[in-house]
Amino acid sequence: MVFVLGAESYIGRIFCAELLRRGHDCVPLARRDYADFHSLFNCVRRAKPKFLINATGCTGTDPDANEPAREEILRANTILPGYIAQVCLMTNTPWGHISSCGIYSGVKVVIATGVVVEKKIAREELVRMINECPEKIRGFTEADEPNFSFRAPPCNFLSGTAALAEEAIRGIGCNYIWRLGQMFNERDEPENFLRRIQSTEKVYHGVEAYSHTDEFGRACLDLWEREAPFGIYNVANPGMVTGGQIVDLIRKTLNPPRHFDFWQNDIEFYNQGNRVLRCNYVLDVSKLLAMGIAMRSVTGAIEDSLKNWHGGATQGELHKAAA
Repeated sequence: MVFVLGAESYIGRIFCAELLRRGHDCVPLARRDYADFHSLFNCVRRAKPKFLINATGCTGTDPDANEPAREEILRANTILPGYIAQVCLMTNTPWGHISSCGIYSGVKVVIATGVVVEKKIAREELVRMINECPEKIRGFTEADEPNFSFRAPPCNFLSGTAALAEEAIRGIGCNYIWRLGQMFNERDEPENFLRRIQSTEKVYHGVEAYSHTDEFGRACLDLWEREAPFGIYNVANPGMVTGGQIVDLIRKTLNPPRHFDFWQNDIEFYNQGNRVLRCNYVLDVSKLLAMGIAMRSVTGAIEDSLKNWHGGATQGELHKAAA
């Protein structure tokens, strides 16, 4: 039996569907069962699940919309994982926590004397480097402390609470921390980054990590089933891609009847009502790959998703899996 907290969330439904496909007894917990420490402790102690997945966190699909709900974000992203960790420690229950890749800023740059971290590198410069000299770029690994967090400001509230949760739970009991990038797949659904970039008025030409949702769920469960060492894993499709490159793939594959405009610079972007600070960064996923977990390159996965683009017909199946 596997408990899933947040089974009704976008990524929670993905996990429920994949667990059922693998033949696991998936039990979506109602909010009342994890509303507080004692409710969750009693539920876990009685049922004795073999694994627990926390998919309740706010992922930041629309940072500007989510930012005002700070109390709810803090409760879901930081406070809840803290007492899940204590419950699972006390009941000897292994578990997985879905975190965020967006807790870094900048990139590691190869220079003559070694590798230096450029946290405050301008977005335009990072995009230029990816386009012109990607061989000089290294991504952040799981061993790097988050540098887009409350302890290393500036950051946005979502990223700050995600980094704080990781700090609070790592090393407590037997847990995985699975970092999720921007979510995408081939289904035309509201939470899908590829849909959002097609419908946005202007495109933010940034750099960050991306995770194909189905591959993310499979990779996380593979780590658990193969008894990989507990700890933090960057679970994103390997490689680097910019917002402009994604738009090029959309134009090439879907040929949409619209013109894509880009924000000229960050000054224009933030002056036009975008209040929440964005992070631009490159991630290293070599730890995941070293575990024998295969994920397609980010460019290949995005291109395949666009080639197979269709309406959210499988959404009902995911809802059914989480019911």
